[in-house]
Amino acid sequence: MTPILFYGVPAGCSFGSIVALEWLQIPYRLCRIDMAGEEIRSEAYSRINPVAETPSLATADGRLVAESMAILNHLAPQGAESGLGFRQGTAGFDRLNQMLAFLNTALFDGFSPLWHAYEHGVEGEAKAVLVAYAQAKLTGAHVQLERMLGEGAYLLGESRTLADAYFYGIARWAEYHGVPDRSAFPRLQGLFDRLADDPAVRFAAGVEAGEEVASAGGFRGHVRLEDALKELGLA
Repeated sequence: MTPILFYGVPAGCSFGSIVALEWLQIPYRLCRIDMAGEEIRSEAYSRINPVAETPSLATADGRLVAESMAILNHLAPQGAESGLGFRQGTAGFDRLNQMLAFLNTALFDGFSPLWHAYEHGVEGEAKAVLVAYAQAKLTGAHVQLERMLGEGAYLLGESRTLADAYFYGIARWAEYHGVPDRSAFPRLQGLFDRLADDPAVRFAAGVEAGEEVASAGGFRGHVRLEDALKELGLA
């Protein structure tokens, strides 16, 4: 079967997996999941992901893989020839896995207090405390990433990898929340700007916005959740 990525809107971290699939030029389909409504917690979606999160990937052989890190590591060997990913057991794979882990535990986690405030309608002094906490965590993560980036054009050197796709999908949240000020980190800002102009990034942004956008990769269209369940034998 053609793989299906179950991606979340609005502003899901699944954005990075869409970009990765576009870069890899492999056939795939998308299933849109509303994280702000009941669909993410529905009994139907629980058959795809019982912890009610996105992204999830239905692989070509019908297996289900959840969590961005797991999905990107699953896809990484398919980018070994192009340098986007690496085969398990190689030094490149270890470097990629290490960077993905840092992005998940430091950058992603740094935004968690801000998303908590947004999702639960926290205001006033309680919100100010959460924003200050997030600011401190995110500033620390940016300091470390700026140092790790060094003089390279991308996170792992002069060529883009799947780590850059994941980075952009998370880093764009700064524009949404107004925290942190990335202009204080010129190398990271340069990386963000380079990625923002990438056709796959523009495609993923259009997909999230519900626009009709042209794919330069292997996108084969959207599939409804109920149809995906039938195809996977989960209906």
